[in-house]
Amino acid sequence: MNGPLMMTTLPKLILASASPRRAALLRQLGVRFRVVVSDAPEPAPDHLAPHEICLANAGAKARAVAARFPEAWVLGADTEVALGSRVFGKPRDRREAAAFLRSLSGRTHQVITGVCLVRRAEGWRRSFSVTTHVTFHPLTDRQITSYVRAVNTLDKAGAYAVQEAGETLIESIEGSLTNVVGLPLGRLREEFSKLP
Repeated sequence: MNGPLMMTTLPKLILASASPRRAALLRQLGVRFRVVVSDAPEPAPDHLAPHEICLANAGAKARAVAARFPEAWVLGADTEVALGSRVFGKPRDRREAAAFLRSLSGRTHQVITGVCLVRRAEGWRRSFSVTTHVTFHPLTDRQITSYVRAVNTLDKAGAYAVQEAGETLIESIEGSLTNVVGLPLGRLREEFSKLP
Protein backbone atom coordinates (compact mmCIF):
# COMPACT_ATOMS: atom_id res chain seq x y z
CA MET A 1 0.00 0.00 0.00
CA ASN A 2 1.43 3.33 -1.04
CA GLY A 3 0.66 6.76 0.39
CA PRO A 4 -1.12 7.54 3.64
CA LEU A 5 -3.30 4.86 5.16
CA MET A 6 -6.96 5.79 5.18
CA MET A 7 -9.18 5.59 8.24
CA THR A 8 -11.44 3.16 6.39
CA THR A 9 -8.59 0.72 6.96
CA LEU A 10 -8.14 1.70 10.62
CA PRO A 11 -11.46 2.85 12.12
CA LYS A 12 -9.90 3.74 15.46
CA LEU A 13 -6.26 3.38 16.39
CA ILE A 14 -4.72 3.82 19.81
CA LEU A 15 -0.98 3.88 20.41
CA ALA A 16 -0.38 2.27 23.80
CA SER A 17 2.93 4.04 24.37
CA ALA A 18 4.23 7.18 26.05
CA SER A 19 7.11 7.40 23.56
CA PRO A 20 7.09 10.64 21.57
CA ARG A 21 9.41 8.95 19.10
CA ARG A 22 6.86 6.23 18.34
CA ALA A 23 4.09 8.79 17.94
CA ALA A 24 6.21 10.80 15.50
CA LEU A 25 6.99 7.67 13.49
CA LEU A 26 3.34 6.63 13.34
CA ARG A 27 2.41 10.06 12.01
CA GLN A 28 4.74 9.40 9.07
CA LEU A 29 2.32 6.71 7.90
CA GLY A 30 -0.47 9.28 7.69
CA VAL A 31 -2.56 7.40 10.24
CA ARG A 32 -4.79 9.25 12.69
CA PHE A 33 -4.48 7.90 16.20
CA ARG A 34 -4.54 8.87 19.81
CA VAL A 35 -2.21 7.96 22.62
CA VAL A 36 -3.33 6.07 25.72
CA VAL A 37 -0.37 5.16 27.89
CA SER A 38 -0.36 1.58 29.12
CA ASP A 39 0.43 0.90 32.75
CA ALA A 40 1.47 -2.70 32.05
CA PRO A 41 4.78 -3.72 33.69
CA GLU A 42 7.75 -4.42 31.40
CA PRO A 43 9.67 -7.33 32.92
CA ALA A 44 12.70 -8.91 31.26
CA PRO A 45 12.76 -12.53 32.52
CA ASP A 46 16.09 -14.31 32.07
CA HIS A 47 14.44 -17.41 30.60
CA LEU A 48 13.11 -15.50 27.57
CA ALA A 49 15.10 -14.62 24.46
CA PRO A 50 15.33 -10.88 23.72
CA HIS A 51 12.71 -11.00 20.94
CA GLU A 52 10.37 -12.93 23.24
CA ILE A 53 10.72 -10.22 25.90
CA CYS A 54 9.82 -7.56 23.31
CA LEU A 55 6.78 -9.52 22.13
CA ALA A 56 5.61 -10.20 25.68
CA ASN A 57 5.89 -6.56 26.70
CA ALA A 58 4.26 -5.27 23.50
CA GLY A 59 1.38 -7.70 24.01
CA ALA A 60 0.92 -6.74 27.64
CA LYS A 61 0.79 -3.03 26.75
CA ALA A 62 -1.72 -3.58 23.93
CA ARG A 63 -3.99 -5.86 26.00
CA ALA A 64 -4.03 -3.46 28.97
CA VAL A 65 -5.31 -0.62 26.80
CA ALA A 66 -7.60 -2.83 24.69
CA ALA A 67 -9.40 -3.89 27.87
CA ARG A 68 -10.55 -0.27 28.21
CA PHE A 69 -11.22 0.31 24.50
CA PRO A 70 -12.40 -3.03 23.04
CA GLU A 71 -13.69 -1.55 19.75
CA ALA A 72 -10.40 0.15 18.86
CA TRP A 73 -7.29 -1.18 17.21
CA VAL A 74 -4.56 -0.93 19.83
CA LEU A 75 -0.87 -0.89 18.98
CA GLY A 76 1.63 -1.90 21.65
CA ALA A 77 5.39 -1.89 21.09
CA ASP A 78 8.56 -2.60 23.01
CA THR A 79 12.15 -2.01 21.89
CA GLU A 80 15.20 -3.61 23.46
CA VAL A 81 18.90 -3.60 22.70
CA ALA A 82 20.60 -6.98 22.87
CA LEU A 83 24.16 -8.21 22.63
CA GLY A 84 23.93 -11.97 22.41
CA SER A 85 21.56 -13.02 25.19
CA ARG A 86 22.20 -9.90 27.28
CA VAL A 87 19.42 -7.32 27.15
CA PHE A 88 20.19 -3.63 27.66
CA GLY A 89 17.05 -1.89 28.84
CA LYS A 90 16.81 1.70 30.02
CA PRO A 91 19.75 2.55 32.29
CA ARG A 92 19.07 3.45 35.92
CA ASP A 93 21.56 6.32 35.94
CA ARG A 94 24.38 7.91 33.96
CA ARG A 95 26.94 5.50 35.35
CA GLU A 96 24.98 2.53 34.04
CA ALA A 97 24.39 4.36 30.74
CA ALA A 98 28.15 4.76 30.33
CA ALA A 99 28.66 1.07 31.19
CA PHE A 100 26.12 0.08 28.51
CA LEU A 101 27.88 2.14 25.86
CA ARG A 102 31.25 0.75 26.92
CA SER A 103 29.89 -2.79 26.47
CA LEU A 104 28.54 -1.97 23.00
CA SER A 105 31.68 -0.13 21.87
CA GLY A 106 33.20 -1.58 18.70
CA ARG A 107 30.63 -4.38 18.52
CA THR A 108 27.54 -5.31 16.56
CA HIS A 109 24.36 -5.57 18.59
CA GLN A 110 20.70 -6.08 17.82
CA VAL A 111 17.86 -3.61 18.22
CA ILE A 112 14.63 -5.58 18.47
CA THR A 113 11.14 -4.13 18.42
CA GLY A 114 8.16 -6.27 19.27
CA VAL A 115 4.81 -5.04 17.98
CA CYS A 116 1.32 -6.22 18.92
CA LEU A 117 -1.94 -5.14 17.27
CA VAL A 118 -5.11 -6.02 19.12
CA ARG A 119 -8.83 -5.49 18.56
CA ARG A 120 -10.44 -7.06 21.59
CA ALA A 121 -14.07 -6.88 20.45
CA GLU A 122 -13.31 -9.24 17.57
CA GLY A 123 -10.72 -11.33 19.40
CA TRP A 124 -8.17 -10.25 16.79
CA ARG A 125 -4.45 -10.15 17.57
CA ARG A 126 -1.28 -10.01 15.50
CA SER A 127 2.28 -9.90 16.86
CA PHE A 128 5.65 -9.70 15.18
CA SER A 129 9.19 -8.57 15.88
CA VAL A 130 11.83 -6.91 13.72
CA THR A 131 15.57 -6.99 14.32
CA THR A 132 18.12 -4.44 13.10
CA HIS A 133 21.87 -4.98 13.43
CA VAL A 134 23.78 -1.92 14.65
CA THR A 135 27.58 -1.67 14.78
CA PHE A 136 29.22 0.89 17.04
CA HIS A 137 32.52 2.61 16.43
CA PRO A 138 35.18 1.79 19.02
CA LEU A 139 34.48 4.44 21.65
CA THR A 140 36.84 6.13 24.05
CA ASP A 141 35.84 6.91 27.62
CA ARG A 142 35.89 10.58 26.68
CA GLN A 143 33.42 10.01 23.82
CA ILE A 144 31.14 7.99 26.08
CA THR A 145 31.19 10.62 28.82
CA SER A 146 30.48 13.35 26.28
CA TYR A 147 27.51 11.44 24.84
CA VAL A 148 26.00 10.67 28.22
CA ARG A 149 26.25 14.35 29.20
CA ALA A 150 24.78 15.60 25.90
CA VAL A 151 21.87 13.17 25.50
CA ASN A 152 19.17 12.08 27.93
CA THR A 153 20.11 8.41 27.90
CA LEU A 154 17.88 7.33 30.80
CA ASP A 155 14.71 6.90 28.74
CA LYS A 156 16.39 4.92 25.95
CA ALA A 157 17.01 1.20 25.65
CA GLY A 158 20.74 0.64 25.38
CA ALA A 159 21.37 4.24 26.55
CA TYR A 160 21.43 5.79 23.09
CA ALA A 161 19.22 7.11 20.31
CA VAL A 162 20.13 6.97 16.64
CA GLN A 163 18.36 10.31 16.08
CA GLU A 164 20.28 12.09 18.87
CA ALA A 165 23.95 12.37 17.90
CA GLY A 166 23.83 8.72 16.91
CA GLU A 167 26.43 9.30 14.22
CA THR A 168 29.03 9.77 16.96
CA LEU A 169 28.40 6.20 18.13
CA ILE A 170 27.19 4.25 15.12
CA GLU A 171 29.42 2.93 12.37
CA SER A 172 26.74 1.04 10.40
CA ILE A 173 23.12 -0.11 10.45
CA GLU A 174 21.84 -3.22 8.72
CA GLY A 175 18.06 -3.30 8.50
CA SER A 176 15.26 -0.91 9.39
CA LEU A 177 16.41 2.49 10.66
CA THR A 178 12.96 3.35 12.04
CA ASN A 179 13.07 0.11 14.01
CA VAL A 180 16.08 1.51 15.88
CA VAL A 181 14.04 4.63 16.66
CA GLY A 182 11.12 2.57 17.98
CA LEU A 183 8.78 1.29 15.23
CA PRO A 184 9.59 -0.69 12.06
CA LEU A 185 7.49 1.38 9.65
CA GLY A 186 7.99 -0.80 6.58
CA ARG A 187 6.69 -3.93 8.32
CA LEU A 188 3.99 -1.97 10.13
CA ARG A 189 2.67 -0.57 6.84
CA GLU A 190 2.44 -4.14 5.50
CA GLU A 191 0.57 -5.32 8.59
CA PHE A 192 -1.88 -2.39 8.48
CA SER A 193 -2.69 -3.25 4.85
CA LYS A 194 -3.71 -6.79 5.93
CA LEU A 195 -6.06 -5.79 8.73
CA PRO A 196 -9.58 -7.23 8.33
